[in-house]
Amino acid sequence: QVQLVESGGGLVQAGESLRLSCAASGSIFVINNMGWYRQAPGKQRELVAGVTDGGNTNYADSVKGRFTISRDNAKNTVFLQMNSLKPEDTAVYYCNAAIRTRIWSSSYDYWGQGTQVTVSS
Repeated sequence: QVQLVESGGGLVQAGESLRLSCAASGSIFVINNMGWYRQAPGKQRELVAGVTDGGNTNYADSVKGRFTISRDNAKNTVFLQMNSLKPEDTAVYYCNAAIRTRIWSSSYDYWGQGTQVTVSS
């Protein structure tokens, strides 16, 4: 069984920063891609940022230059540094990881429970 546990959300004012963390635990053989998604009320879940096991990153246009994704492979953890936050960044942020639990198994997507980020103007 695999769990993703997020932390670091909260309420901040526009222009401030937050750092999200997500730690994977359980029966893990290897973690491939990791990423952060967000879902605002009444909107679809969208990709915010992703990072491959090799360290390649990609970002949504709306967060480029403000957010930075990183990972610590030794600790099975992914981070999202969010700077210059805007009210439109308000959403529930979800951690995602593509994980193989056995050497012979396929990679499956796992999700965290979500953490609320609220940015006031």
